[in-house]
Amino acid sequence: MTDATSNDHQPRPRVLLVEDYDDAREMYAEYLTLIGFDMVQASNGLEAIEQALQRPPHIVVMDLSLPHMDGWETVRRLKANERTARIPVVALTGHVVADFSRRAHQAGFEGFLTKPCLPEDLVTEIRRILDAGVAAGT
Repeated sequence: MTDATSNDHQPRPRVLLVEDYDDAREMYAEYLTLIGFDMVQASNGLEAIEQALQRPPHIVVMDLSLPHMDGWETVRRLKANERTARIPVVALTGHVVADFSRRAHQAGFEGFLTKPCLPEDLVTEIRRILDAGVAAGT
């Protein structure tokens, strides 16, 4: 299987978007697709791990409150697996609790955004991390 490509034939960065709220997931996925990302989606932590292994993304954007397995446990498992350990993960959460950002970084998240989050701000964070060379394999 090959990556989707943009007009200049460069591989499109693949984003795994993990969000249990269908409307939010669809809105972010549609926007990111229009911007030029190749999208993979999951609605819970178990699906996220499965998707990350089947279609390795360049970056994961993940809600922290997920059914079946929350984002905290999901990132722990991704970082513990040698096949997914180097994939950067951005927390996207509605929880605005003191110290959450610091705790997220300690847990293995490379980025942290709070909802509501404008799609443009999400793109800025994704590009910041990818441009910094945090992406898997760099």
